[in-house]
Amino acid sequence: MPNILHITASIRSDAESVSRSLSGRLVDRLAADGLTVVTRDLSTNDLPFITAERFAANLTPAAERTPEQQELAAIADELIDELNAADTIVFGVPIYNFTIPSTLKAWADLVARAGTTFKYTPTGPEGQLTGKKAYIAIASGGTPVGSEIDFMSPWLKHFLGFLGITDVAMVAADGIMGEGGEEKIAAAHAQVEQMAA
Repeated sequence: MPNILHITASIRSDAESVSRSLSGRLVDRLAADGLTVVTRDLSTNDLPFITAERFAANLTPAAERTPEQQELAAIADELIDELNAADTIVFGVPIYNFTIPSTLKAWADLVARAGTTFKYTPTGPEGQLTGKKAYIAIASGGTPVGSEIDFMSPWLKHFLGFLGITDVAMVAADGIMGEGGEEKIAAAHAQVEQMAA
């Protein structure tokens, strides 16, 4: 059965977060046919930042890891398993200070594993997570999505492509702290309905 991986990163609660609301609605619509949904809430801050030791453990083949390396690599293994099992990945991501939340960067550093989620070839890196669909639901208080000061959406789209996920759709409620914020949120929710149809 197809699986959906729902990744959220907002520090706000479900009731307050626009990115959570948008991505949650999209997941609800996509999962209406009884699909399995796995949720990874990055705001719980339970992902470690990469260290030299963790990086080495992640690159060591599982059968060759020491017990200490097994422990260090366990969380990356879990995150990569979630990605591998998913047919569709839905991100609910706010723009913080023009870019991605630090927790999303920690996630990316753990799942980008040479030889597993991508590999080096004579013509450059090649993503290994092909055939998946990704949706990015974005919320921004002031940064216009797609503008020269938006370093979040192009980075995340590029990173997913690096892993081989090139079928990416985005929906954004941006500039919502300014005039017409509620209308922008409503328009983004309407776009979610069209995307899921």
